[in-house]
Amino acid sequence: MKDSKTMLIFGESILPGENRTINVEIARLHTTTKLNIPVIVRRSKIDGPVVLFSAGIHGDEINGVEIVRQIISKKINRPSRGTIICIPVINMYGFVNKSREFPDGRDLNRVFPGSKKGSLASRFAYHIVEEVLPIIDYAIDFHAGGASRFNAPQIRISENNPDLKLLADVFNAPFTLYSKNISGSFRNTCEKANVKMLLFEGGKSIDINNEVANEGVKGAKRLLAHLNMLDANQMVDPIETATIYIKNSVWLRAKCSGLLHDYGFIAKYVQKGTILATITDPFGKFERKVKAPHDGFIINANHSPIVYEGDAIYHMSYTTATNANE
Repeated sequence: MKDSKTMLIFGESILPGENRTINVEIARLHTTTKLNIPVIVRRSKIDGPVVLFSAGIHGDEINGVEIVRQIISKKINRPSRGTIICIPVINMYGFVNKSREFPDGRDLNRVFPGSKKGSLASRFAYHIVEEVLPIIDYAIDFHAGGASRFNAPQIRISENNPDLKLLADVFNAPFTLYSKNISGSFRNTCEKANVKMLLFEGGKSIDINNEVANEGVKGAKRLLAHLNMLDANQMVDPIETATIYIKNSVWLRAKCSGLLHDYGFIAKYVQKGTILATITDPFGKFERKVKAPHDGFIINANHSPIVYEGDAIYHMSYTTATNANE
């Protein structure tokens, strides 16, 4: 555990039992206006783990921001022991502009661990790595599907990591996907720093989905309860169905351009031949069915009303109903 008597973060010292909001300023807007990134730290007087809840690495993924907001507003971030750090919006620049990227056009989640003298995104990644990673033991980073692609609530972890497998079991999102760490990602950097991170995906960009947010909040509470950090006033919902592990999946792509009519199978198990959607032209000339090529779960659906040939429209598992929990 990295909890100690005095915690130093972004130049401020925080003692056990203290609560502090640190307004971090890495760079100003081009108008010279200050743009602060609030880092909310709550410490118990009792020693324990340090947990980070973060969101908004991609500035347009609002659903993750909403989850961390609820963790704070519902006082879930009051630890019975240890320390909880909440950063609801890491990429405040993108959040202001409702954009995925930083103003320099770079994806923050591809430039970790960053550089002190690099691009704006790289500099911010550097400060996160230097100031936050050394003091945390666990992290959950909340994301949403890019563009109009809606992700069923899911945790993503690397394979053959028993510590993360245990935490994914505890979090118990509807789905857990085994996925490789991406070079330059926050998750990859956390693993190298020996920080146990779960990456949560749910919903789509520029959108708040209450069901997805609820799954994220419930999972965060389960994790804190597992670490004996959850405040006694908080209740943990009982687990009714264990998370479904998915090792193999495939993207289904549009075979023609047109208007996409989705039939709402997100997060559901479908059989081969199920009609998932239709693609039509605007003029009533044709209507083409999109069928499931095999049995499996629909874990992502494109909610864009207009698609082009080759666009990803569904992410589908190869998992069968009989081995879904293996």
